[in-house]
Amino acid sequence: MAIAMNRIVVSPSSYAYRPHQPRRSRSYIASSIRSATTEVTNGRKLYIPPREVHVQVKHSMPPQKLEIFKSLEGWADETLLTYLKPVEKSWQPTDFLPEAESEGFYEQVKELRERCKELPDEYFVVLVGDMITEEALPTYQTMLNTLDGVRDETGASPTPWAVWTRAWTAEENRHGDLLNKYLYLSGRVDMRQIEKTIQYLIGSGMDPKTENNPYLGFIYTSFQERATFISHGNTARHAKDLGDLKLAQICGTIAADEKRHETAYTKIVEKLFEIDADGTILGLADMMKKKISMPAHLMYDGQDDNLFGHFSTIAQRLGVYTAKDYADILEFLVERWNVETLSGLSSEGHKAQDFVCGLPARIRKIEERAQGRAKEAAKNVPFSWIFGREIRA
Repeated sequence: MAIAMNRIVVSPSSYAYRPHQPRRSRSYIASSIRSATTEVTNGRKLYIPPREVHVQVKHSMPPQKLEIFKSLEGWADETLLTYLKPVEKSWQPTDFLPEAESEGFYEQVKELRERCKELPDEYFVVLVGDMITEEALPTYQTMLNTLDGVRDETGASPTPWAVWTRAWTAEENRHGDLLNKYLYLSGRVDMRQIEKTIQYLIGSGMDPKTENNPYLGFIYTSFQERATFISHGNTARHAKDLGDLKLAQICGTIAADEKRHETAYTKIVEKLFEIDADGTILGLADMMKKKISMPAHLMYDGQDDNLFGHFSTIAQRLGVYTAKDYADILEFLVERWNVETLSGLSSEGHKAQDFVCGLPARIRKIEERAQGRAKEAAKNVPFSWIFGREIRA
């Protein structure tokens, strides 16, 4: 998974698209940021996530559409699972790291640390943020298993949807492992603060606003995998420019995985457009209206209440992941799914189609104005991940 922007905001009043929504189950939670105060009951301290979500909508897909995903199991078996690689042919983190069993291990670590000396603090902030996002993988598997009709009902279900989720998770698991070990060996970051951030993030979960709805869930993952591909690709480019060719290879290898996963998820949505164009375009418009929330949007390190916002700002400034990328991804998906040429839509479907096709240009205009305001508001921000050193954000 990936980082992406938390800065794209479009006023709901400006949307032309307002579809009728089916009755949805909602859960209400009191606050989004917990105070440092810990409640005590019967002498015991309660564990309370530091980040919480105000409103959560559940099970928005009409029950009759469950049959669509049941009918697609044969297709998923023949098509979706081909985008997984056999374990024996897959790369592993140790392929890119100093060989602990080698007599030259200490020399290899020394060489790694020498290369890392040339990397600036702001690059490490982005790389750490990417790694933390990858390390919250348990949350993402949990999210996929909330989706009606495709969840792994037993933990070892043989359905192709469940097989995909487990194998996708297994492939993704290598990404955080590799980046975590590399950063640890670099000596440039505060690993304890990073580890605390990971624990906080997994404990808080995420709110992608997918509503247990596989239409929304697979649109979300299509967007996210493309965002991850772009982000890791750009960290690879920066590492190469800064002289760390091994790190460039690492980030590039992860980016290649994300591209393959992106292709798989976009194939699912492509199939949904083929079977149910109206329901799928309504889902796409709904997700874009709500804005794609990012996997690590509840990030917290115990100190910075706006940690994800500060991290995203650095990523934007370095060109690792930007608001332009957000608009470009939507434009890419609109073209990939032939959204502009969809036919046979309902009146609401046509409104959703017009909304989605016109949104990238609107996002870019909003971002142009936001960039000017961001420059005026820039300030130095300390990052615990780099021992409290300050970076302009």
